[in-house]
Amino acid sequence: MDQAHAEEILKKVIAIPTVNDNEKEVADYLASLFAPYEDQGVTIEELAYSPGRSNLIVTIGEGETTLGFSGHQDVVDPGDLADWDTDPFVPTIKEGRLIGRGASDMKSGLAAVVCAMLAMLEEKKVPGKIKLIATVGEESGEYGAAQVTDAGLADDLSALVIAEPTDGMRQICYTSKGVVDYHVTSKGIAAHSSRPHEGEDAIAHLLEFANEVQARLARLDKKDPVLGKLTSLITLIKGGEQINSVPSQAELSGNIRTIPGYTNQVIFDVIDGLIAELNAKPGYQLSVDYIYPEESMPGDAHSPLVQLLQKVGLEVFGHTLTPVGGTGASDGSEFVRAKGDYPIVMVGPGSDSQHQPNEWVSLAAYHQAIAFYQQFANEFFSK
Repeated sequence: MDQAHAEEILKKVIAIPTVNDNEKEVADYLASLFAPYEDQGVTIEELAYSPGRSNLIVTIGEGETTLGFSGHQDVVDPGDLADWDTDPFVPTIKEGRLIGRGASDMKSGLAAVVCAMLAMLEEKKVPGKIKLIATVGEESGEYGAAQVTDAGLADDLSALVIAEPTDGMRQICYTSKGVVDYHVTSKGIAAHSSRPHEGEDAIAHLLEFANEVQARLARLDKKDPVLGKLTSLITLIKGGEQINSVPSQAELSGNIRTIPGYTNQVIFDVIDGLIAELNAKPGYQLSVDYIYPEESMPGDAHSPLVQLLQKVGLEVFGHTLTPVGGTGASDGSEFVRAKGDYPIVMVGPGSDSQHQPNEWVSLAAYHQAIAFYQQFANEFFSK
């Protein structure tokens, strides 16, 4: 594939606004690129999440071993357009950089994987069975990857490379923290503040929960050698009606970042157990909801997959890719639930500009990424 065509593909996917929506347009476009090769055994499937939102699964090649490539199609909101030098959805090239929302996170990675697979098809040199999984909703909860996993479409993989940006492809993220977001509601009984005995203080009950949950979670003190300890924060809190009334309602939200030493079920047991204990007291009415919880992603810095990626990286880039851990959740946190027991890593092009105005990717790095993914696939199946 020539560089002009590869850049055209990247520009096209960036030009499609997919701010937590509209991923089907990207999926349709990418599917159209693979459609001419269906006579080579290419299979194309769209898995609808909701109207206008589709995951895309494309399989090329054949064999018992399946190499997976993945990337998400959605992007974060561009924010205040006055902070951008150009329209975020009109890809613009300046001084060797392509600027646009998603240029780094992570449409350059997704496009690079697509281009690598298309190059194999063009050259009729597909080294084995390769599956592309392009997801919806990663930025707001990884629910596209969850849907694909629940449908069993990731069960047959032997390894999965997610093309998230990793410091200009200088790093390989092989393990990462999970996340549990939760929301607790406390209901009380309103009364005049001069007669508090006639009411039930929802805020006081909620604060009791907040203090105790932090204490109990602090007892989960294992330390991962790469990711560190589990962390827990109360990030939002509100309640009450007015200053001279016993508050009849209050609510808080918390964010917990987990490590492989503790499954999310351990966290649920702590929170649910505390809620049950408090509700056993007279007048307490607490409830909890969990919002898109994600498991942590375990991994091995010395796995054959990491070592192969390092070998190919040295050959393509001339530098060693450093294995690292990540503090944020990704689609990998959903794919770990697949039935197959396979390694998952993240390595992709990009910059440190993700989620910022004037987000960019180096075009040179983008083209190198295409060559990297293609060479990696060839060596993966020849090992």
